[in-house]
Amino acid sequence: MEKVILITGGSRGIGAATALLAAGEGYRVCINYRSDHVAAKRTCAQVRELGAQVMSIQADVSDEAQIVSLFARIDAEFGPVTALVNNAGTVAEASRVEDMSELRLLRIMKTNVVGPILCAKHAVLRMSPRHGGKGGSIVNVSSVAARLGSAGEYVDYAASKGALDTFTIGLSRELAGGGIRVNAVRPGYIYTDFHALSGDPQRVSKLEPGIPMGRGGVAEEVAEAIIWLLSEKASYATGTFIDLGGGR
Repeated sequence: MEKVILITGGSRGIGAATALLAAGEGYRVCINYRSDHVAAKRTCAQVRELGAQVMSIQADVSDEAQIVSLFARIDAEFGPVTALVNNAGTVAEASRVEDMSELRLLRIMKTNVVGPILCAKHAVLRMSPRHGGKGGSIVNVSSVAARLGSAGEYVDYAASKGALDTFTIGLSRELAGGGIRVNAVRPGYIYTDFHALSGDPQRVSKLEPGIPMGRGGVAEEVAEAIIWLLSEKASYATGTFIDLGGGR
């Protein structure tokens, strides 16, 4: 069976690092992105240099119509997805809950919760023996914020990741008998440009003194955990969480 991986939000940061590692593991790599054409093109070139087949597909994975088109194109060019990394996500500027708008909350939940659930749905339609599949693996990218709550910063983001954790547990048990494993990583304090979305690009550096390990993490450290959970080395792991927050 060909190994085909879809990485949502795969053009930069943790997603891009995961794509590069997946290339070395023999996957055909599909990089999904929403708007950054330049980053997607750059990551594809890096994956291609490693000798792997790769393509990039622009799609907003909070929109099911676009998800349907995304999976259909992968089916046509690479074959059915056997590994899914639900990495796409968003955050808004730091705010107290009483100042959050309904529009902000709906956008966060649609991107960080509804999108991963819909992507998992369409992956399962290809992986599950109930639908003619041969199994597969899903890794959801959560956050240490799901445990810590992010009070005074972005409780809405933390709540969305808490929902993703609950979804991971439920789906893992639902699919455990069908050869599909569902796990999650919880990164925190990782040096990527994701923090610019919250209005504080230097956030990790500022928080380092309070991290038990005394430093922020890098995207490659998270990617290593993702690839391990996808692999047969983690064959007895489902409903499992790997925390990557430097001890917090």
